[in-house]
Amino acid sequence: MSHPQPFRAAGLLGWPVAHSRSRLLHLWWLRQYGINGDYVPMPVRPGQLEVALRGLIALGFSGCNVTVPHKQEAARLVDHLDPLARRLEAVNLIRVGTDGSLFGTSTDGYGFMQNLRDVKSDWRADAGPVVVMGAGGSAHSILPSLLDEGAVEIRLVNRTRERAEELAAHLGPRVRVCAWSEREEALEGASLLVNTTSLGMAGAAPLPLRLEALPLDALVYDLNYNPLCTPLLAAAAARGNPVVDGLGMLLHQARPSFQAWFDVLPDITPELRRALEASLEGK
Repeated sequence: MSHPQPFRAAGLLGWPVAHSRSRLLHLWWLRQYGINGDYVPMPVRPGQLEVALRGLIALGFSGCNVTVPHKQEAARLVDHLDPLARRLEAVNLIRVGTDGSLFGTSTDGYGFMQNLRDVKSDWRADAGPVVVMGAGGSAHSILPSLLDEGAVEIRLVNRTRERAEELAAHLGPRVRVCAWSEREEALEGASLLVNTTSLGMAGAAPLPLRLEALPLDALVYDLNYNPLCTPLLAAAAARGNPVVDGLGMLLHQARPSFQAWFDVLPDITPELRRALEASLEGK
């Protein structure tokens, strides 16, 4: 007599989470690989993260993803951090151990770089200065990846300068903080512009940034993927800059998460990407 496959659940903790396509993505893989499980969005208000994380254990979850604004706080709350998450001081993937312990790591940097290479395989981090907008949890994850790839200078721009200075001090002299009021000037000579803020995603104001000073061969990368073509990417493409949307990053960072909870490293197929694109606003 065969035994039924045990049910396993994971989900996404953030505020907000309604815009996310992670559920569609993970449900696609659960069906593809015939796994008895679910992936659920879990909106958690700021200040409630610790209660929510401990609730994963009581509810029998295999783990969760963590998105804005909780990535850095999650790194302080889990029981164990791997060396990468300890270095980044941010977590986007949590696995619940058999003893109820919470293990945290980050797959954002991996997803960021894989997506960039998919779009522009010959990209070089040392081609020129990199401008990064925002100093939150996503920036904590991708800046070290850029430095590891050989970026010589990263210009970090954030509305709250103190937060950017804290991150720069942690990462070293190759990261230089630029004032929010000087964000356009920071684009001069840049080879890559990355938006890690939520500005430009569905329901949010667009990123207030004029691109006149940005070289026309500079790559413009927006981590937001809903809409797929954000106002920043539309403006960049209109003037001739190559652009990278954030959907590929979502796909790539999700693969090791799915493997951590469901013991399968899933494939990214054209059919899956098309299904995600079809679900997005403003395609």
